[in-house]
Amino acid sequence: MAVDVTVSREAGDWAENAEWLAEKAALATLAAIYDAEDGPAELSVVLADDALVQQLNRDYRGKDKPTNVLSFALTEAEEPEPEEGVPVLLGDVILAFETVRREAAEQNKSPDDHLTHLVVHGVLHLLGYDHETDDEAEEMEALETRLLASFGIADPYATNRLPPDDPAETEPTNHEPPDR
Repeated sequence: MAVDVTVSREAGDWAENAEWLAEKAALATLAAIYDAEDGPAELSVVLADDALVQQLNRDYRGKDKPTNVLSFALTEAEEPEPEEGVPVLLGDVILAFETVRREAAEQNKSPDDHLTHLVVHGVLHLLGYDHETDDEAEEMEALETRLLASFGIADPYATNRLPPDDPAETEPTNHEPPDR
């Protein structure tokens, strides 16, 4: 599979290995999900800060607040077939340093594991996955969990799943999926 992942550090006090982790997560997600018959592909991951992500979130989504990850897909299913040999431009995944770091601390996760999860989540969005409905969320979370397990990262949704016969299953959870 000919895939090019570009990782850039635009802002934020990201760990020294952040670019490597982001590239590794993006490539693993593409290897598992992207159909090589669609030809070569390109995507970028941007390591940013809350200020930049808030600006993008406001300008493109009408939400004037930072969020953990934004995905901007550059392709749509209805678009014509790409030219043979010309890479498909999948889009951009943009992460906000302060929000990612804060969420990792709140959820007792390592920042590296949370970064990896959010890159996987963002790349899945670029590939057309979503979590607008319960069925979509279930499918996307299962993919995320499987991919993260390949890195030795625990299921980030495990604490939000209850056994089917548990009387507490009608209780609301504080499950906050990564932002769309």
